[in-house]
Order: sequence, then structure tokens, then C-alpha cells
Amino acid sequence: MSSTSNYTTLIFDIGDVLFSWSPQTKTSISPITLHKILSSPTWIDYERGRISQAECYTRVGGEFSVDPTEVSRAFQDARDSLQSNEELISVIRHLKARSDGMLHVFAMSNISAPDYEVLRTKPADWSLFDDIFTSAGVGERKPNLGFYKAVISSTGADPSRTIFVDDKIENVLSARSLGMHGIVFDDHRKVVRALYNLLGDPVERGRQYLTVNAKNLLSVTDSGVFIRENFAQLLILEATENQDLVNLTDTHRTWNFFQGKPLLTTEEFPFDLDTTSLGLTVMGSPEDVAHSIMDDMLDYIDDDGIIQTYFDHRRPRFDPVVCVNALTLFYSYGRGHQLNRTLHWIHEVLLHRAYLDGTRYYATPECFLYFLGRLLEISNDVYLAAYIKPLLIEHIQERIGADGDALALAMRLRLCASFGLRNDVDLRALLPLQCEDGGWEVGWIYKYGSSDIKIGNRGLTTSLAVKAILEMQQRFPSPPSTPSAVPAVPLVKQVYTTAQSPVECSLQRKSDSSTTPGSIAASPSASQYYGTPVNRSIGSKMIEEVTKNADEAGF
Repeated sequence: MSSTSNYTTLIFDIGDVLFSWSPQTKTSISPITLHKILSSPTWIDYERGRISQAECYTRVGGEFSVDPTEVSRAFQDARDSLQSNEELISVIRHLKARSDGMLHVFAMSNISAPDYEVLRTKPADWSLFDDIFTSAGVGERKPNLGFYKAVISSTGADPSRTIFVDDKIENVLSARSLGMHGIVFDDHRKVVRALYNLLGDPVERGRQYLTVNAKNLLSVTDSGVFIRENFAQLLILEATENQDLVNLTDTHRTWNFFQGKPLLTTEEFPFDLDTTSLGLTVMGSPEDVAHSIMDDMLDYIDDDGIIQTYFDHRRPRFDPVVCVNALTLFYSYGRGHQLNRTLHWIHEVLLHRAYLDGTRYYATPECFLYFLGRLLEISNDVYLAAYIKPLLIEHIQERIGADGDALALAMRLRLCASFGLRNDVDLRALLPLQCEDGGWEVGWIYKYGSSDIKIGNRGLTTSLAVKAILEMQQRFPSPPSTPSAVPAVPLVKQVYTTAQSPVECSLQRKSDSSTTPGSIAASPSASQYYGTPVNRSIGSKMIEEVTKNADEAGF
């Protein structure tokens, strides 16, 4: 079990969680009637051990106008249908085995003594449980608090370090009211994922996902088409500083978004200033080559002074995020002043929140804010920071707690860490989005301008999520507040926008499985988490004096 896990006890319901059964019997008693019997006062007394089985069947027969022998046969059929949930039991076994004896597992069931005797004859790994508590044995029944308190007293479990799993919301509610972390068993995969996320180390699991899927961290559209492209690979490289994770197109000058043949667009796709700017700031280049490329870029500025997207005068397109990335390149080589009109427009986009619905090529407001933060960090320019930073911090604060997919949350958290803004709200939202395989759900970063087809990359989302968690831990070493301790509210009033719907983790499994048989840019310590760093000449920390001034100003 991860040293970061706060949980030492698991308590599971048995019926409809660890075991399934069928209410469809060979008798005249319908499934509806059978369920009514199970919730009747007579049956509740039976499960508490207050009456015998014979008395229960006789009373139930009278209450529901059924022959008691028919009741007996119906429940015998139900017992015969019992099947253990081996997949869940296997997960529990794995979690307990890796805990080094720190995790204790219990079962807690509303069940009569005779039915429990039959249950124990069913094939299952009963040795997995440190103890099993039945309503008949305790004399109490869920959701009554007395049953839970008896289990807590007997096991010595700390409710705040206990996870409780049950298929009935009222039972989970009672557990939560006593301080346990309650999980409603309404979807097997969701519950397994929650258990791994609560009991595992998110950083270690994220690293493992990236390593297992190295060189195959492909991008994917919202329609399920996989794309080999350079932009996400460059961002993964920047976040991890591990070239072994990515595949990149060899280039000596400019970059193309696509690797090989373009997909879902024109057959001939021009090289672009966006990917080129990112490539030159992440990979570096001989200075004379970089300046030569920037000289070429200056030929692609429109009459408003705004730098364009493509090295193609037949495609006059501009986008604020592309402009920000071009500014990052120019400022990193001391030539930012050549794009002053572009910078002024970016400031207006920020000031008037023109980015809130995304941009032509970028899907979320976080993309604009993230790359703007990256510009400030890489440029290390005091005057640029004075012009942009206070406003940027204000707008980052506005986004805390807003809806967003895993990538948007990771970007938001990295920005907050960079500017010293504690953000437990979005950290709590990000952690449950980690999938069973350790990677995070795909998040949308960009889109085709003409069709609005969105593109995301689980490898990118995972690398930024891991980085965000590490940076928040380093910036704020104390544990994040729990939802019960601190209200989940942003630092300032939220700005609500259209939610980005997460895509299920399975969307990219086709791609991932084929390999299986600092700040905003990478921080100096990233190599200790991911491997051998690449040589990079830029990407320093935010300048501390400007941060201090912004903090003192109340931003």
C-alpha cells in the first residue's frame, strides 16, 4: 500500500457486492414478491436472530398468502444461485497483499444465521477476511448505526481511515455519517477504480502507465481515431524530461503537427508556427537556425500585427494560444519586442476573458491560461511578468472549482502550483479520474478548426497530472484538506462554462495495450521521477520577486 494512502481498513457488504444471486426461482413466488419479503419486518427480525427460520417462513407465508414450503423452496433456489464476485475478490486480495500487513479487510452483512452457514459453503477465498460480521451475530442490522458501532468497537478501526462498500445508499450514508469513506456499489468498474485510487500512490501509478506505454502514447479524437502527432509528444517530453517515452519526427528546421500522413484534414498539411515554436523551446536548436526560423515567422504577421498559425499564406489563420507559443519562442531568444502588437492582443484576450469557450484550435480556457503561464516562466522577463502576471493570477483563481476534464484540472493545478495558489478543490477532483491502469482519462487539448473534432492524449494528461500532483505536494507539503473540513469553494467567485465531458479510460486502451506482452515547463527535479533528462537551455522557475510583489498586491 502506498505510503500516501490514509486508509487501513476495508469493510464490504456481501450480498450483491461480494456475491451475486438471482431472485428468479422455480416457484410461484415472483422476484418482486421475493424482494418484498426481504424488506418485511418479519424478515428483518429473522436477520437479527430474533426468530427461527421455521417461524420466519410461517409468518411470511401468512403475510404474503404463500405456502411456507413454497417460501422455503424459493429461498433454497436463491441460495443455489449464489456466485462469488471473483474479479472484485481478486482486486481486494491484490490490495491487501501489497499493503505489507497494513490493510485489514472485513465483511459486514445483513444475513440470518442459517443463510450464513450456507454461504460459507460456497467457494470463495474466505481467508481474505480478517473477520466477518453478520446481523444475526451482532443482533443489529444495516443501516442502523448500532451495527456499525459494534463493528468499529470489535475491530478497533478508525472510521476516518476506513472505506465502506455497499450496494444500498442508505447503508453507505450511515457509514459516512460515522466518518467512513463510503462507496456505493452501483458499477463494478467504478468501484474497483475508486479502490485503486484511494489505496494507491497516484504518482507511482501514473509513472508506471507512462513507462508501460512508452513510445505508444498516441493522441485520439473524440470519435476514436488515433493520430500520430508531434505537439503532444513535445509536451509529454517537456513535463517528464524523458525522451524514452515519446516518438518525434526528425526535423532540422520547422515542425509539422502530424507525423506522416495527415488525418481527417487536407492531404497536404502545412508546417505550422505553433508546433515549431513548441519544438524549438522544448528541444532547443542551434541559435543561428532558431533565429533564421524566427526571421521566417515574421513574414507571417497580418495587418493587425498578429502572428499567424501556418507557414502558408493561403491559410490565413490566427489563434491566441498559437500566438502565445510564438511569443514564448521569441522571448526565449530575446526577440519578444518584435511581436509587441501580438502581445497587446493577447493581453486583451486575457483582460476580457475572450478565451472562456476555448479558441479556434484549443478546446478549453485552461489551454490559453496554461500556455500563458508557460510564456512567463520560460521568458523570465520582469517587464512581461508585470504586464501579464497579476491579471493571469486573478483569472486562474476564477477557474478554481470550475468544471473541467482531467487535462484541464491538471493544467489548472500546475498553474496554481507555479503561482503559489493552494488548490485542494481541483486536486480532489483530479485524483478520482485516474484509471485502473494508472493513466488518467483522456482530456481534450486541441481541435480541428473546420470540424471541431477534438483531440486528446492520455499520455499527455497523465504526465501533466503526475507533474501537477508532485508540484502541489512540493509547494504545499501539508496534506490537502478533506471535503468535510473545508468547503469546496474557489478563492474567488467561480466563472462557470460548459463542462468538458470526460471520456472513458477504455477509449485509448486499443493504443496503450499494443505496447504491453515545474513549474509549467519541466522542473529541475523532474529527472528523479522519469529518468534521464534532455538537454534544455531554458525553462527556469518563475521569478520570485515578481511573485512576491503580486502576493503583496493581493492577487
